[in-house]
Amino acid sequence: MNDEKQLAESAPVQAEFDLLAENYRSQHAANIAITGEDPEYFSEYKLADLCAWLKRLELPVANTLDFGCGIGNSLPFFRQYFPDSQVTCADVSARSIEIAQSRFPGSENYVLMDKAIPLADDSQDIVFSAGVFHHIPHKEHGYWLAELLRVTKPGGVLAIYDHNPLNPLTVYAVNTCPLDANAKLIRGGILKQQVLASGWQNAQIDYKLFFPAFLSVFRPLEHYLEWLWLGAQYRLLARKI
Repeated sequence: MNDEKQLAESAPVQAEFDLLAENYRSQHAANIAITGEDPEYFSEYKLADLCAWLKRLELPVANTLDFGCGIGNSLPFFRQYFPDSQVTCADVSARSIEIAQSRFPGSENYVLMDKAIPLADDSQDIVFSAGVFHHIPHKEHGYWLAELLRVTKPGGVLAIYDHNPLNPLTVYAVNTCPLDANAKLIRGGILKQQVLASGWQNAQIDYKLFFPAFLSVFRPLEHYLEWLWLGAQYRLLARKI
């Protein structure tokens, strides 16, 4: 199947998220209430986690892409954890971008994606994606992973956080969430294979988010459980070599 035919499937995703954008945060908050946390907790968790990993390796973060930024839930935490980075927020939903800009006005760049990411080759140090790939038709994953590779600088990092279909509570949450009506979860190992096939190197999977709020006393132990496939989400990291 050629790229244009594959990308024809993106149009329903664009239309779906234009319609969902107005009530996205409230529906998301209701769906995850069982965890005892709000959407901001999970948005901050990912960027704090990524920031700590990047600092350990002393990697540059001058330019960062938020791929599938939605209504901007990650943006306050980009500002907190990556204050010196120029952040570009990209999404297929024009309405989501409008809401993000109105919620968090600032100096970030915003780009609307259609059949490509409208950024120059080798322009981003970090490309970040949170809960996006389970909304992209699986046949398109290779295309978008190659696009992310194109815009990443040599030595740059791909960071994907997504839902783990091996966790039964995650599966239940996705199956009962209106925002995920057309979502299709993907195992971390399968996504890792797609990432490597797209030209990325040194891909690794770590599992995250094991304990809800009422068990938060155990959260310091999560670092030792990253190998265990029962985490509610996983983090996939890869490099452009």
